[in-house]
Amino acid sequence: MNKGIQIESREQSDRQEVYLSLIPQLESLIAGESNLVGVLANVTAALRTAFGERFFWVGFYIVEGERLQLGPFQGTVACFSIGRGRGVCGAAWVREETVIVDDVEQFPGHIACSSLSRSEIVVPVKGTNGEVVAILDIDSTELKSFDDTDREGLESICAILGPLFH
Repeated sequence: MNKGIQIESREQSDRQEVYLSLIPQLESLIAGESNLVGVLANVTAALRTAFGERFFWVGFYIVEGERLQLGPFQGTVACFSIGRGRGVCGAAWVREETVIVDDVEQFPGHIACSSLSRSEIVVPVKGTNGEVVAILDIDSTELKSFDDTDREGLESICAILGPLFH
C-alpha cells in the first residue's frame, strides 16, 4: 500500500513539474502574438506534447453567442458546436468554473464526441471583463485522469490566454 502512495505522489509531483516548466514556456511563446487561432493551436500542441497519451484530446471551444464553437484542437474528430449548459463544456461555461469528470458515462448529458473518452477536465478561459470567452477541453482514455494538480496548472494557462480574446 505504501508503494502505491509513493508512486501516486511521484506522478503528481512530476505533473506539477511539467506545469511549472510549461507555463513560462507558453508565456514566452505567445508574448506579443495577436494571432489567436495560432496561439490556441500552439497551446494545444504544447499540452498534447507535454502530457502525451495521457491527454487523448486537447482543444478549445470559443464562445459565439449562446454556443461554443470548435476552435484549434489536437486529437480525433470533435463536435462542431455545443449549446450553453450542454455537456461538460457547457456546464463549465454556465458555472464559470473548472469541471473535472472522473467517469464521463456518469455525467448527466455528457456529449460523446469519441467513445474512447473516459474522463475529462474542462477549464473556462475568462476575458479581461471576467466573462467566459472560451473553454479548454481535455479528455483522457483512462478513468480519473485529472485532479487538482491539473486544475491549478490548466487554470494558470487559461489565465494567460484570457487577455488575448477581444
